[in-house]
Amino acid sequence: MSNSATLVKSEYLESVIEKTKQKNAHESEFIQAMEEVLSTLAPVIAKHEEEYKATGLLERLVEPERIVSFRVPWLDDKGQVQVNRGFRVQFNGAIGPYKGGLRFHPTVNQSIMKFLSFEQIFKNALTGLPMGGGKGGSDFDPKGKSDNEIMKFCQSFMTELQKHIGQDIDVPAGDIGVGGREIGYLFGQYRKIRNSYEAGVLTGKGLEYGGSLARTEATGYGLLYFTREMLKAHNIELKGKTAIISGSGNVAIYAAEKAMAYGIKVLAMSDSTGCIYDKNGINLDAIKEIKEVKRGRIKDYLNYVPTAEYTENGANVPPVYRIKADIVLPCATQNDINLETAKVIVTNGAVAVAEGANMPSTTEAINYFLEKGILFAPGKAANAGGVATSGLEMVQNSMRYYWSFEEVDKKLDGIMTNIFKSCQEAAKEYGVEGNYVAGANIAAFRKVAKAMRAQGII
Repeated sequence: MSNSATLVKSEYLESVIEKTKQKNAHESEFIQAMEEVLSTLAPVIAKHEEEYKATGLLERLVEPERIVSFRVPWLDDKGQVQVNRGFRVQFNGAIGPYKGGLRFHPTVNQSIMKFLSFEQIFKNALTGLPMGGGKGGSDFDPKGKSDNEIMKFCQSFMTELQKHIGQDIDVPAGDIGVGGREIGYLFGQYRKIRNSYEAGVLTGKGLEYGGSLARTEATGYGLLYFTREMLKAHNIELKGKTAIISGSGNVAIYAAEKAMAYGIKVLAMSDSTGCIYDKNGINLDAIKEIKEVKRGRIKDYLNYVPTAEYTENGANVPPVYRIKADIVLPCATQNDINLETAKVIVTNGAVAVAEGANMPSTTEAINYFLEKGILFAPGKAANAGGVATSGLEMVQNSMRYYWSFEEVDKKLDGIMTNIFKSCQEAAKEYGVEGNYVAGANIAAFRKVAKAMRAQGII
């Protein structure tokens, strides 16, 4: 697997990368995402360098169209005023309304919001649906909060956010810390303030008020559809393989469910506290009850399967990645796999790594996987099933109609298959066959660049 796309030189491209790094020196996550994308685009830029330079296309691409930052005051159950910070980054709307999730987590800051929304531009472009790139959230931590506190926070958050969104402007969804409960509170506040029922303004809604069947499963299922196509292209069967999955949230759970349906034995899952290993294969019903019903910790799995093994996090290499498996599915959070972890994964004989989370592998880790011939599916392509199905939810809302689970799942499978083909064909066209990181970036960039060029310098 060649990484030769990076050998093509473009002075314009390199100058934009350097200027962007200098301008955003304090935003490490955004710089990482920006550099990962742009560094693979040299062969495309080389063909249109003068035109892109004359129109400042790359400079505009790396600068958000709009960043909204606001305070979010709310009353906790003790009557104390709490204040959090809210964000919405509307990065690029060239191919459609801004689209991307809301993340409620203590680590949220402007850099993370910019990295996520920048990635979203290309992820959304790959789906083939008319959606631009955006992302938002808050440093609010829903863990340990009562339903009443979460409702009050969501209402305060939406009181400001509603000024900046709309079904034809910007359509948020869920992300880490924002599930069906939070979307419900957010939508209720939006509806009350706007005095209108714009079902398409948020996705990930409950089925009772405009949500789509298969949305809950979409990111995890889509990850396996992409992985299936990637392995098929290299004549590798899914059935009989083993897998490890970092995380145990929505993406991880439904990736595990679809993996098991394909005959893969899932050996391990994790959360922020540690990892559970079950040599007989993970009991997914137990994981669902722990995480979706009881909102507990992964260690509670031992109450269901006493013969399983639990290891706390703390080492440089998270324990879930020390377990030998054919397929590695990182579904937790960004920069989960560094170079040291990547070396362990390769030594353990993995044949494929497919990202269910956003940017869970560092640049050094990705380059190492490619260098060692590991099949690598980048998150912007492999986990696009969630936003693809959000797009399908928007379509259903516009029609005021519902598709069956099977109809949505079939459309999702088709979208993920087409995403893989786009990555495969772009990589082959530019001489980096098998490098799906470069393929995904090139395929998505070409679509966004054409739209930006057509619309003038804005």
